[in-house]
Amino acid sequence: MTAIGADNPRRMRLVVVLAAVAALVAVVLLVLRPWAGDAVPPAAGGSGGPGGGAPASPVVGPDDATPPEVDAAALTGALTQAADAEINPVRLADGLVPQSNRWYSGLVFGEELLPVFPLPLSFALTTSGFTVGLPDPVTSPKAVIGPHVPAVTVDAGAASAQVVAADPVAVTTRLLDAAGAPLGDVTIAAGSPFVSFTAAADIDLTSGAAFGALTDGVATAEVAGTTWGLATSGGTLDGGTLALPAGATAGWYALPDDASADAAGILAAAAVDPVVGVDVTYGVGDDVARTTLTYRTAGSTPSAYVLMHHHTTGEQPEREGCGLGTYRSVHGTLELCAGSTLTSYAPTVQPTGALDLEGITDERRDAILSQLEQDVAGTAAFASDTYYGGKHLYRAATLVVLGEQLGADDTVAALRTRVADALREWSEPAGCDERAARCFVYDESARSVIGRTPSFGSHELNDHHFHYGYLLSAAGLLGADDPDLVDDLRPVMDVLAADIAAAQPSDELPQLRTFDPYAGHAWASGTSPFADGNNQESASEAVNAWNGLGLWAKASGQDDLLTQATWLTSTEAASARDYWTDPDLEDPVMDGFEHRVVALNWGGKRDWATWFSPEPSAMLGILLIPMGPVSDYLAVDVEPAAILAAVDEAAPAGPDVMFGDYLLMYRALAGAEEATAAWQEALDLPDTSIDDGSSRAYLLAWLAAHGA
Repeated sequence: MTAIGADNPRRMRLVVVLAAVAALVAVVLLVLRPWAGDAVPPAAGGSGGPGGGAPASPVVGPDDATPPEVDAAALTGALTQAADAEINPVRLADGLVPQSNRWYSGLVFGEELLPVFPLPLSFALTTSGFTVGLPDPVTSPKAVIGPHVPAVTVDAGAASAQVVAADPVAVTTRLLDAAGAPLGDVTIAAGSPFVSFTAAADIDLTSGAAFGALTDGVATAEVAGTTWGLATSGGTLDGGTLALPAGATAGWYALPDDASADAAGILAAAAVDPVVGVDVTYGVGDDVARTTLTYRTAGSTPSAYVLMHHHTTGEQPEREGCGLGTYRSVHGTLELCAGSTLTSYAPTVQPTGALDLEGITDERRDAILSQLEQDVAGTAAFASDTYYGGKHLYRAATLVVLGEQLGADDTVAALRTRVADALREWSEPAGCDERAARCFVYDESARSVIGRTPSFGSHELNDHHFHYGYLLSAAGLLGADDPDLVDDLRPVMDVLAADIAAAQPSDELPQLRTFDPYAGHAWASGTSPFADGNNQESASEAVNAWNGLGLWAKASGQDDLLTQATWLTSTEAASARDYWTDPDLEDPVMDGFEHRVVALNWGGKRDWATWFSPEPSAMLGILLIPMGPVSDYLAVDVEPAAILAAVDEAAPAGPDVMFGDYLLMYRALAGAEEATAAWQEALDLPDTSIDDGSSRAYLLAWLAAHGA
C-alpha cells in the first residue's frame, strides 16, 4: 500500500558543483500520441514524431508476442465521465498523457522539485537547470539509503520546465526561458548511464570549473573519488561556461568502479548520441518470459546500459559487451554493458486460480470441508471501497472455487450468487451516475479510471494495480465457467485491465501505467511526491494483479492479453524475490543490513519498514498477501532455510500475529514436513491472525496442497 500524503525526512545534501557537458548530433525525440490540444513541438534539433533507432539485434529467446489490441476510447467512453482524480501535473506539456506511477513521476507532478533515480545515476531539476549525481549507498541495520547528492550542476538560465516526451523507461524534459521559448531538452532513461542536453538554440551553460579542457570533445573531472565525463558534439568549454550551438548535445556520465580499459572510450562515444526513447517487447515460452528493451538513439548508434540483479539471476541470454565495470546502488551491484538492446529472462509463471488438491487425504479433505461451511456462513457484507471491496470479493471467490473443487457446490452456491451480483454491480459502466460507491468513472484530465469509493489514495492514482487486481481475480475465478457473467462484466473489467496494463499507449491511457519494464516490477505511488523516488511495498499484491489479469484473460477468451499477463506475472515474480523476499544479502551494499527481507523498495532507498505497521510480521506478511495459488513463485530457486529464517524473524513466538495465516503458508513452501507442522497451528490459529483477504478453509487447503 502507499500512504496518503506521507513524506520523507529531508537529508543534508553535499552539493559539489561541477562542470560538464556532453554533446550530440541533431536529435529526434520520441513523442507519444497527443491526447488533447496540439501536438507537442518537436524536440530540440529534431523533426518531431517517433525518432531515433538502434543497431539491428536479433530476438533471443521466445518470439515477440502480439500486444493485445484495445479500443481505449470506447472502453473509457462507456464510463461515467467525472473529475474524481486529485493530481497536479504541473510540468507536463499539452498533448501528453499524464505519466503516473513511473520512476520519474516526481518530475511531472507537484510544485516541489524532487530527485528521480534513473539507475545508475540520480537526477533533479533546479529552478534554472538540473543536477546529476551517482548515489553512494549507506547501509544501516534497517535500511540502505542512496540519496541524490549533486555531482554535476548545470545552470541553463531556465525559468521553467516541461516533460515533452515519455515512455515507460525514458523521459525528456524541456527547459524554457521566461518567455516560454525552448532552451533545450534533457533526456534520461532507466538503466542508461547518461544524462543528455540538446540545445534548441545557441546557449551558454554555466556548469562550474571542475572539468578540464575538452579534448576531442571530451573532458573529465574527479569528484569524491568518481571520475565524471562529459562528451560534446560541438561547442566550447571555457572557465566553467559551456557554449553550445543550436542542435548540439552535451552528455554527462560517471565512469564505473573497476572500469575496463575501454570503458571510458565506449561511454564517451555513446554519450554523443543520446537515448531518445526506449521500445519494449516481450515474449513467453514454456520455461522463460522475455523482456527486451531497445534504447533508441538519435543517430541509431550503439548506446550502453546497466544490468540490475534480476537481469542476471537464473537462466539468462548470452550477452556481448558486458564487463565494462560496475556501479554501486541501493539495489545491488550494477554491471555496465555496451549496446542498445537489453534482453532478460524470468522463469515463466502461468496465471492460476486453483490449488492442486489431487491426492490429499480424506482426513484433510473432511477438515477443509467442515471449515469451509463455517467460513462461507461467516462471510460478512463486502466493503464498498476499491481496495477492501475487491479484496473481500477475492476472498469469497476463492471459497467458491475451493468448494466447487471439493464437490461442495451446494455449500458455496449462495455465495457464488452473492459474489456474482456484487461483481455485476461494480461492472455497471454508468453505475456512478446512480451511486457514490462500487462503481468507476473515467477522469479525462488524469487519463485514468478512478473507483468510488477510493482508498489509500487511489484517487491520486496510487495502488490501482493492487485494487483492480483483486477485482480482476474475482471476475476471472467466477467467470471461468460462466460466460453470461463474463459478458456482463466485460466492459468494466476490460477497462480496469487497460488502466493498469495497456500494452500500447493511446490518447486515453498511458502504456503500462504501473509496470516498469526495466526494474521488472510495478511502482505504487501515482505522483511520487518523495525525495527517494517512487516506491512499492506489497510486491505480492502486484503479482496478484498480473495473475488476476491473466485469470480474467482466460475467462474472457483474450489470448493476447493472457500472454501479456503471463509476461507481467513472471517478471514481477522474479523481481519480487530478488528485491523483496529473497534479496542478495551477500552483495556488498547489503553489508550491515540485519534483516531477511526488504519490505519497502524505493528508487533511492530500501527499507525494513511498512506504511502501516512496525511489527516484524508485517514486514514479511505484506510481501506474501494474498498467497493465491500462483504464490509458489516465492519458492523458485529459494533455499528452504531462507524461507524458514524469514518466518522465524517475522514471528519468533509463533503465528499468532498479524498475517499469521500467510506466514504459515509461506512456511509450507519450505517442504512437506513444514506444511504438516503448520497444519495443527492453522487449526488453532486465532481468527485475529487470519487476514480479511483469506480464510481458514483456504489456509488449510493450501497446507494440504503442499504436503500437510
